Amino acid sequence: MNKERQQRIYELLKRGLRLAEDGDELPTEWARELFPPERREYELVYNGKETEEQILADTMAVPFQEVSTFGKNGVDWHNKLIFGDNLQAMKTLLQMKTDGKLVNADGIPGVRLIYIDPPFATKKEFRGSQDQKAYQDKIAGAEFLEFLRKRLVLMRELLAPDGSIYVHLDEKKSHYAKTILDEIFGENNFQREIIWRIGWLSGYKTKALNWIRNHDVIFFYTKSQNFIFNKSYIPYSPDYRRRDGSVPEGKGYPIEDTWNCSEIDRLDSIQIMSFAGEKTGFPTQKNENLLERIISTSSNPGDIVLDAFAGGGTTAAVAEKLGRRWIAVDVSKLAIYTTQKRMLTLRKNISNTGAPLTAKPFTLYNAGLYDFENLRNLPWEDWRFFALRLFECKDEAHKIHGFQMDGKRQGSSVHVFNHFQEGQISPQTIADLHASIGKAVGDRCFIIAPRGAFLFQEDYIEMDGVRYYALRIPYSFINELHRRQFSALVQPNDEMAINETVEAVGFDFVQPPVVELELTTKAQAVSVKIKKFESKARLRGEDKISKHDALSMVMVDYDYNGKVFDLDTAFYASAIKDNKWKIELPTKEIKGIVMLVFLDIYGNEARIAIDKAKLINKGRRLTKK
Repeated sequence: MNKERQQRIYELLKRGLRLAEDGDELPTEWARELFPPERREYELVYNGKETEEQILADTMAVPFQEVSTFGKNGVDWHNKLIFGDNLQAMKTLLQMKTDGKLVNADGIPGVRLIYIDPPFATKKEFRGSQDQKAYQDKIAGAEFLEFLRKRLVLMRELLAPDGSIYVHLDEKKSHYAKTILDEIFGENNFQREIIWRIGWLSGYKTKALNWIRNHDVIFFYTKSQNFIFNKSYIPYSPDYRRRDGSVPEGKGYPIEDTWNCSEIDRLDSIQIMSFAGEKTGFPTQKNENLLERIISTSSNPGDIVLDAFAGGGTTAAVAEKLGRRWIAVDVSKLAIYTTQKRMLTLRKNISNTGAPLTAKPFTLYNAGLYDFENLRNLPWEDWRFFALRLFECKDEAHKIHGFQMDGKRQGSSVHVFNHFQEGQISPQTIADLHASIGKAVGDRCFIIAPRGAFLFQEDYIEMDGVRYYALRIPYSFINELHRRQFSALVQPNDEMAINETVEAVGFDFVQPPVVELELTTKAQAVSVKIKKFESKARLRGEDKISKHDALSMVMVDYDYNGKVFDLDTAFYASAIKDNKWKIELPTKEIKGIVMLVFLDIYGNEARIAIDKAKLINKGRRLTKK
């Protein structure tokens, strides 16, 4: 090493020590200067890029809490709709694969097919339902690439040995993503770059000041060279003859070879553009014909299909119609309710036509934001299992001097306190425990219990150099125990933000916001004024957004049946604010009971039902606490 390079390292270290004293971190590029990663022939290098080992180790696996089940669960499998951060949810799915609980109908573990349509990070405005601005991706550059890369690493691990993945992007970031996909899956497992022509749908062509954008890009990769590919064909027309006059043999044109067939055949057989009858109103929704091509080609009936950015639920709907098992994950409550409604109102044919189709059993889960009231009512063994999973503990029962421990967390013993039988935990309880096990437990021990079971406020009590940490449910976030700072499941308050890239870290518990309304009935509508809105979310390490500004949206079911919330429309907070915190519910839309779901930006809901029959022609005030 020459003197110039030695001096450079010396200066970096000196500056790094000063930064460390101020609480700052060394820039990632300095780490690469000092500890260069293993050399590759080529690699996309950017700030904040973690190793694959870090991603797999640091990602928290959050347990799935059942919210609602539709239909009776199957014996071997039931489909999954998961609300939560897809990275943390996929870490749990990976554990399920390891445990033999993520299995295709043919017995092969893992996901057979993944399709994702992630936010494109283009900072470009799109138009959604009612010609309104749909979303604008906010994370660009290195942050977006690492956001996507971390999820692709988990997806590779989730795939079955003969699995495939399709990544849907536009021209802004597809070139960078291709390099990342090559790194993760191997360039030899890149199969095709598929061009999906969207020119007929792009709209506003006359306003373009440049070449008109008329296609998206879909990258097709496989886990290995042994993969499923069911080739499709368009039959030859009866009067078709080869140039020599002979009648052609074989199945017909390969369906992708569309330039060789007639315009009529192309439009009738493979038209994958128009989907007016399928529209849910969700921005960036893709149509069923596109997903039919992908799912039918790269999977077989009974295979598991995963969409980690579920959006409007097209992948789940088509997978259901084609007899596949499916898992749909999304961080947006709007996407979850949109998908739920879609699965409960399916039509048999692709493009959402034909007779009604009853979906096979599926369950809606929370992954990262939990209902504590339902959790605390679990039987002891279920509570114990959930408590261990929440805090990423290994289920390893053992004893120390005869005292029962339930697991290990970061190498240290964990005790799940049985609040059903043992009452509460006081400092004396900790002293008695220490007298029993002493230093044989090591330098720390974790105790998990409901928050109300602890009679002290400290994060830990130390005795003879042993720290007894209180892991409280609902969550008590102790920064020194966790690798990353807590980050909530942020919900959008504007249609432009509906598909922002959101990354949650950790978990929390539902805290319904406080809502106070004033209703005024008019001839054509019911005016709903939000007099008070206050989020009760418990955030750590950051200031909460207060009052009305914590509102994300109001979702509406105009004909609530008393059981299932059936999303009809949504009002975003930005538009409600512009209308002086009022929304208008057309009288003609209200059939009986209208259910209003008030969503805060952290994913918490407050529900208020309004009975049309009880409304009178004057202001009426309702309070929800």
